[in-house]
Amino acid sequence: MKKISLLLMLFCCSMMFSQTKVTDTLKVYKKRVLETTEVDFLMSYYTQDGNNASVTGGVGNERLTDITPTFVVAIPLNADDVLTIDAGISAYTSASSSNLDPFDASGASGNGYDDGDESGNTSGVKGSPWVASSGASAGDVWGGINASYSHSSDDRNSIWSGNVNFAVEYDYVSVGFGGSYTKLFNQKNTEVGVKAQVYLDTWNPKYPTELDSYNEANQNLNNGFFANIDILNQDGNIIDKNSATVWSPFNTTFIQDRARNTYSLYLSFSQIINKNAQFSLFVDVVQQQGWLANPMQRVYFADRDNYYVGNAANISNYNSPENTDVFHLVDDIERLPDTRFKLPFGARFNYYFNENISLRTYYRYYFDTWGINSQTANIELPIKLGFGKFTLYPNYRFYNQTAADYFGTYETHVSTSEFYTSDFDLSKFNSHQYGLGIKYTDVFAKFKIFNIGLKSFDIRYSYYKRSTGLNANIISTSFKFVVD
Repeated sequence: MKKISLLLMLFCCSMMFSQTKVTDTLKVYKKRVLETTEVDFLMSYYTQDGNNASVTGGVGNERLTDITPTFVVAIPLNADDVLTIDAGISAYTSASSSNLDPFDASGASGNGYDDGDESGNTSGVKGSPWVASSGASAGDVWGGINASYSHSSDDRNSIWSGNVNFAVEYDYVSVGFGGSYTKLFNQKNTEVGVKAQVYLDTWNPKYPTELDSYNEANQNLNNGFFANIDILNQDGNIIDKNSATVWSPFNTTFIQDRARNTYSLYLSFSQIINKNAQFSLFVDVVQQQGWLANPMQRVYFADRDNYYVGNAANISNYNSPENTDVFHLVDDIERLPDTRFKLPFGARFNYYFNENISLRTYYRYYFDTWGINSQTANIELPIKLGFGKFTLYPNYRFYNQTAADYFGTYETHVSTSEFYTSDFDLSKFNSHQYGLGIKYTDVFAKFKIFNIGLKSFDIRYSYYKRSTGLNANIISTSFKFVVD
């Protein structure tokens, strides 16, 4: 009997030990969130043209090209944690921003001398909002890096993440940080998420060259940049700089508060309805504070006299591309409220018809305290081709918006207003975007170069057309690699 009891005890202990070992084994060998390091290389080429350049007060050449290479590296730290580094640059040339200094090398940002240096020979100076300048602002490079860390719970139903980012361009520096939490319920058929983000930007402001030069010369047209330049009135006659009727900016006050801060809270809800359908809802609450206007952008008033530099014969053609050699001296820079509240909210609905065709839709409604209301609708129809690894996806996007309360076209604002802008991004317009893309996917990354496998390749072309006359072409590609 004692032997039987001893055997039973040993059996029970072995069962308990066995169960413990199984549990421990499951913990050790649970599925990893990310199996191997993944590297994404993305590249886009963007080109646009239009006739409403904001730097020159809503009239002029908007031609721009931009190339944006980006690397995204996702590194599994262990079974639960992933570190992602996203770094890229954006290199652009712009006819519009080049006319921050429309007077080519003779302006405040060119010729190697300061605005107040009287040694520069500025006779014969000319400029035009329709001709790209060779000034320092004709092109620039934006650079940014973002690092994010995410942790998933053992059951993969909870995900925490945090991020920090840094970006710099020639006229501002941005530092950001944030975090998010995602929870899955109902056997992962239901998902809710919350994300908070903060951006703390600091202006390194650049101003229209004539305004900058005027202040540098202590508001004396006989000094500095303007010393050897003829200024014309509306009739094309040369003014007497010592008379009572001369050009001067309406407002010579520059940026007082160089901060531009953005705080956002994003909420989302997603539900799988059945094996074919899924929908999601989202809302994004955004508050901005600080200097929210762009100091590069000129504004012209209807109730002030006009003054020009250049060829008097083309003053009557100022709003036409035929004007290649006369420029309207600024009245003021764009000025806008120092707070802005934005509230976009919308929904997505995706439907899986069969293994070859699915549907993706998106709708968003937006309003803000500057008076803009907008709607966005997007539809995409991914189609798997006969090879199985290739997907073709035509897509279409429609957008419309009302004008901001402070928007006015060239020479329609009045100087008694507190706020004003001629930036057509804040005007009333609608736009259409047509796109076509193709994607190659190899889940197992069988195609390898050394120990690097190609997991997917994507190329897309889009054509964008706005009712204001702006049109653009966008080509984008992405390569996803896995590193064994």
